[in-house]
Amino acid sequence: MQGVVDSWIRLSASLAVWAFCLTVTACAGVEHKDTLPTVASVDLARYAGTWYEIARLPMWFQRHCVDSKAIYTSRPDGRIGVHNECLTDSGGVDQAEGVATVIDPKTNARLTVVFDNFFARLFGSSRDGNYWILALDPEYRTALVGTPDRRFLWILSRAPQLEEVTYQRLVEQAKRLGFPTADLIRTRRPAS
Repeated sequence: MQGVVDSWIRLSASLAVWAFCLTVTACAGVEHKDTLPTVASVDLARYAGTWYEIARLPMWFQRHCVDSKAIYTSRPDGRIGVHNECLTDSGGVDQAEGVATVIDPKTNARLTVVFDNFFARLFGSSRDGNYWILALDPEYRTALVGTPDRRFLWILSRAPQLEEVTYQRLVEQAKRLGFPTADLIRTRRPAS
């Protein structure tokens, strides 16, 4: 009987050690996902205006979009108005209105966006979205924007087209930050 108890204790101790190791490993992975560097500073007045989507990671709310842009405007309350629109694969136009609020006033690079949509009106709540500015060139012509969980990513430009070398540089930066860049969808903007 003592042999069975000893075996049970050894098995329990082994399982406890394995559980501890798995927990430490899992937590270490989660901690890495939470650390996502943003740019040091964003001048929101300069950031305002029209930004064209050059590429993005797949997301259900843009599943039919083939040509997207966002227009950011300063508001009197200090927040930022957000107007997103896209040309759909069926030729229609989808639009969404929202408000962005700075959550890191030291840099202005981390914002949360609340969109007013059908579900928000129906259920009395809004969908919050993180909007972290990960790269921004000094002239405010290109931006890399993502979420800390690395599920959402956009490559944005002030112009509808972006030079390939600049695009590849932003893709490489996103890859170094842990985004799944192989899944990027490039915008199919009609030539003007």
